[in-house]
Amino acid sequence: MTNTTKIIVGTLSLLLAIGIVYFVLQNQPDEIVPAPEIPDTVEIVAPITPTSTVQIIGGSVQGRDIQAYTFGTGTTSLLFVGGVHGGYEWNSILLAYAFIDYFNENEDEIPANVTLHIIPNLNPDGLFTATGLTGRFVATDISSNEMHTTGVGRFNANNVDLNRNFDCKWAPESSWRGQTVSAGTAAFSEPEAAALRDYVASTNPKAAIFWHSQANNVYASECEDGVLPDTLKLMNVYALAGNYGAVPVFDAYPITGDVEGWLASIGIPAVTVELETRTSIEWPRNLAGVNAVLSTYAQ
Repeated sequence: MTNTTKIIVGTLSLLLAIGIVYFVLQNQPDEIVPAPEIPDTVEIVAPITPTSTVQIIGGSVQGRDIQAYTFGTGTTSLLFVGGVHGGYEWNSILLAYAFIDYFNENEDEIPANVTLHIIPNLNPDGLFTATGLTGRFVATDISSNEMHTTGVGRFNANNVDLNRNFDCKWAPESSWRGQTVSAGTAAFSEPEAAALRDYVASTNPKAAIFWHSQANNVYASECEDGVLPDTLKLMNVYALAGNYGAVPVFDAYPITGDVEGWLASIGIPAVTVELETRTSIEWPRNLAGVNAVLSTYAQ
């Protein structure tokens, strides 16, 4: 074998050896990584769920839903209601929805002992009659102020003034600004009034506030036995904080069957907050008023 042949054979042998080593290295099993230790018990964290709820508490004459929003889990219930007079007082509905949005974002501001109930619109048919709107809306959706002077949208679809259909001195007819208005065929004859009655029975509120417009005052309520002491306190608390007038007795004209008077007759303090205008929710004033009420009923 010549030297050249020996060199070629040696080179080929070396290359073959290198190839074998490379093949062996490439086919080695991956490094074994020990499995993580599994604890004997695993802590399961329940998802955080809001305490706010919304429910349908009844329906209008024309079948529109009446809703109630609830915030908090305390044993002291407070009730706020807008839209008793539907589209005629549409800003009271907007105000109620503003508070629903606010407490959805700031539920921690509700005292631990309080459950807050908000009915944004007790008279959805009245809203529809005046504006053609249903459900939630914004101020720019209101295209006419006719209802402010004619009273369109104040009554329900049976042409009954809901704030004359409750069981406090009820009569078939009552008055509103010198006009005779229908109070229904009996106390609670209207489904909207009956829905509120049943909701009050199920929640037993410690106090109730109703938003109306417009008079720039907070009015106390009374029935056969005069004004409850806690009603006067509630009136003064809201009026002072919200910079509204405080009126212990409504005497502008005689009324019968009002919801606040009915609540007074069953021992529940209730006030009427009459906004200053029919087009604004007067948010800073009413936020101050509601917060003052919450502080009053906080333990």
